[in-house]
Amino acid sequence: MKSQQTAQTMKPATAAKKLGVYLPATPAEFQEGVVSRAELTELQTNPPEWLRTLRESGPHPRPVVASKLGVSIAGLARGGVTDALTTEQIEALKDARPEWLEKERATQAEVRKETVRIKKRNAERAEDTES
Repeated sequence: MKSQQTAQTMKPATAAKKLGVYLPATPAEFQEGVVSRAELTELQTNPPEWLRTLRESGPHPRPVVASKLGVSIAGLARGGVTDALTTEQIEALKDARPEWLEKERATQAEVRKETVRIKKRNAERAEDTES
């Protein structure tokens, strides 16, 4: 006897996260249903108009906002940004260059430099132990 294989599904919040969109801005039918892996793949390869619009103009979830501003999610919170922002709002922040944003960008740059330094050091150590 063969067992029937069921399609894997995910909650709308998980699918929205994988798609990089803000869940409350998605259509009601997306928010209320479940998304199969096949549907997610289809959305990624052939995004409908609502998905293209959300990705282009927002509102964007905090990870996307942080990425577009070049800061960490924690940096957004320290700067007082707790809500989703549209592309227009993100551009306005970039143009305004508030002090907190400049500080957080500098912090993020230092974190990236340190990460590269540690990776390089670990690679050198691994190389030394192999010799």
